[in-house]
Amino acid sequence: MKQNKYDDDNFFSAYKKMARSVKGLEGAGEWHVLKELLPELQNKSVLDLGCGFGWHCRYASDQQARSVIGVDISEKMLQQAREMTNDSLISYINMPIEDIDFLDSQFDVVISSLAIHYIKSFEAFCKKVYDCLKPGGSFVFSVEHPIFTSRSEQDWYYDDKGNRLHWAVDNYQSEGLRETSFLTEYVIKYHRTFSTYINDLVTAGFNIRTVKEPIPSEEMLNSIPEMKDELRRPMFLIISAEK
Repeated sequence: MKQNKYDDDNFFSAYKKMARSVKGLEGAGEWHVLKELLPELQNKSVLDLGCGFGWHCRYASDQQARSVIGVDISEKMLQQAREMTNDSLISYINMPIEDIDFLDSQFDVVISSLAIHYIKSFEAFCKKVYDCLKPGGSFVFSVEHPIFTSRSEQDWYYDDKGNRLHWAVDNYQSEGLRETSFLTEYVIKYHRTFSTYINDLVTAGFNIRTVKEPIPSEEMLNSIPEMKDELRRPMFLIISAEK
């Protein structure tokens, strides 16, 4: 049974209050890096896997994409996305992203933002993405960094005064399920190593174009004091690959 915390009322209510939910892409600390890795979207068919509120879908449409499909497991997320979208070129599908079954070579670009660490098999997922991309198509995605996902706690070590001492890495080579605390309740995520992300892409047939471990923008670093701690360890991993 695939977990769908985003349709839980308490969890969804807490998620809606996050900066990236309120401000959209500009409230996402990694967006300034992800955006630069996206190919030219004009006249392209775009698939967004784990589309959430549809921010990336609407961005693709703003860039004059020919068509955009957003897929998400959460009906609450998609309801919000539909309410925020007034664009006939964008359609949304309620489905777990690992269950996609599109036509071969249907899309020019596949995007996924912070969703893949919720799926069990990245290897099988890569094969599906590869198949639905056109030759020369791009797969650009972000995930929580393996250094971030290695421990179930996913939190800093603190001193007795609440100061952040360091970020611990443990059980790194032990891939698989992690029961983590995120927002209001425990959430199931899947840890995999940096090399697994790279090798599964290569095995599927992709060419790796760019790998980034982004830090917040200068604007965020200057305006949000706690963002400076994001320079102490990577929170995100972003990869651009090509079929």
